[in-house]
Amino acid sequence: MNILFRLVKFHYFLFLVLFYSCTVQQENENGVMDFPYEEWTIEDFHRAYEDGSLSVREVVEAYLSRIEDIDQAGPELKSVLQVNPDALAIADSLDLLRIEGNASGNLFGIPVLLKDNLDTHDQMATTAGSRALAGSKPLKDSFVAKKLRESGAVILGKANLSEWANFRGELSSSGWSGLGGQTKNPYYLDRNPCGSSSGSAVAVSANLSVLAIGTETNGSIVCPSHANGIVGIKPTVGLVSRSGVIPISFTQDTPGPMARTVRDAAIALGCLVGVDPEDEKTLASAGNYQSDYLPFLKEDGLKNKRIGWFKGPSGRNFKVDQLMQEAVAEMERQGAVIIPIEEVEPSGTGAHSFEVMLYEYKDGLNRYFAGLGPDAPIRSLEDLIRFNKEDSISLENYNQVYLEQAQEKGDLREQAYLDALASLNRMSREEGIDKALQTNDLDAIIAPTGSPAWKTDWVNGDSFQLGSSSPAAHAGYPNITLPMGFVGGLPVGISVFGTAWSEPALLEIAYAYEQGTHYRKPPKFIGGNH
Repeated sequence: MNILFRLVKFHYFLFLVLFYSCTVQQENENGVMDFPYEEWTIEDFHRAYEDGSLSVREVVEAYLSRIEDIDQAGPELKSVLQVNPDALAIADSLDLLRIEGNASGNLFGIPVLLKDNLDTHDQMATTAGSRALAGSKPLKDSFVAKKLRESGAVILGKANLSEWANFRGELSSSGWSGLGGQTKNPYYLDRNPCGSSSGSAVAVSANLSVLAIGTETNGSIVCPSHANGIVGIKPTVGLVSRSGVIPISFTQDTPGPMARTVRDAAIALGCLVGVDPEDEKTLASAGNYQSDYLPFLKEDGLKNKRIGWFKGPSGRNFKVDQLMQEAVAEMERQGAVIIPIEEVEPSGTGAHSFEVMLYEYKDGLNRYFAGLGPDAPIRSLEDLIRFNKEDSISLENYNQVYLEQAQEKGDLREQAYLDALASLNRMSREEGIDKALQTNDLDAIIAPTGSPAWKTDWVNGDSFQLGSSSPAAHAGYPNITLPMGFVGGLPVGISVFGTAWSEPALLEIAYAYEQGTHYRKPPKFIGGNH
């Protein structure tokens, strides 16, 4: 008996030693626990589901634990505003389908986070990060949420964002919201994640989710994707419905997928498209969308492509310029013809865009608030402005001048709005991207997406050096960003954009470039003073 007791005691001691050793090995140099599904793709998960080595519940539990460990604690990334209380129940229902042999959907069992300006009709609120909408429960799912559920995805939660999608006031800090606080860049925690889809990008980069859905009016998908080393697709306006999305601009707004690979982003895009009677912009997408974009992912997708290199951002950061030159050389190595171009849209286009945004912001927000029902906390833009003035936190770091300017505008029948809209469309399209493409016989245009992430600064706000999102944003045309290297350990992206509905050609270029370079590296959550 004494020998048996000693044997049991020895084996228990051995178990503790092995367990402790494994635990120590699971932490990186910055104290963040390793993750069993780090950098896993949709294909990896589907393979594991099919062979029975993983359940959806196991996967969802792991991601929820990861969020708790490093988003709410640890480095405190603050990228996730709220976790879906129904996530595990959804996982269980999907596992039942899987066991019965009825698993279906291109995103079956895949965790997805939604930027918290996309409505979900469940236990989660939709807030735009604003304290004014704390607890606001929409009356139905957004079109995007509906499509994700139909595809078998698990909506894991809502991602933090730049409050009101960063169209609220001056000197703002991207990634900050009154409800969620300041989202951090996972590469260097004192650096900014860019915005406004800040939490969406950080969560995907930090492996808190497989996918996320962001929204863009101008730069809000591509900039945070670039700053956090992931792939972001800003589709043609109308390819993905905006119904159930807290709006800024009917002319420029679009949701889009954010992922760690071009392939995963393309799969997600195919699940989001479709004509929606509640968003008239989607009517034009009939015959122009694909439910499956995978056939356009070709390793020789750059061969014989004629690509314009937009030189406007050049000369502002020599380190980014060097990466861009290397990217051009890689594309040429793969058989592309690169033509430098100096202008993509006429000067002054942005002023018309800003005027259109102000008019459409007032109209869109008032419509959205009215659709929340009689018990909604905010009923109008005027109510929102009043709430912010009375709240102790909302205006602590920056003002609400854009909300106030929008409130001063009239309705969408005013001639000033109609003139600005006509000028914006003409200058950004016929005199802009389309002219550049046609004049040079181009398939697409490339440019650096931005400069390396700046240090977060609540006093002076964001510090952009360069960017290339505006031409595609103004025109409502597609734009894909993906990693093209690092500067001082911070990721930098390259943008590929083109004319309306040109997502297939852009995906060919982006995928071929990605497969030839493989610049994506997961973050290490390094502290400040960098």
